[in-house]
Amino acid sequence: METLKVSAHSKTKALAGAIAGVIRSEGVVELQAIGAGAVNQAIKAIAIARGYVAPNGINLVFIPSFVDISINDEERTAIKFTVEPR
Repeated sequence: METLKVSAHSKTKALAGAIAGVIRSEGVVELQAIGAGAVNQAIKAIAIARGYVAPNGINLVFIPSFVDISINDEERTAIKFTVEPR
């Protein structure tokens, strides 16, 4: 499963295109976001991606969860969104 890392500065349309591309090729994608700004961009990108794949009969859903990740030897808690077709 491919993991896309989202920041507060991620461009939502570009991220949505990446989500749609991975969904079409692999069927499932994971997004990781740390912080309110990154979570905001991730949610908006998922909504846009849903519009990109809907004409193909694909309805996207996501499952949020917490995950601990290590950045520069420091433990951080991220929100993980598993995006998949319904």
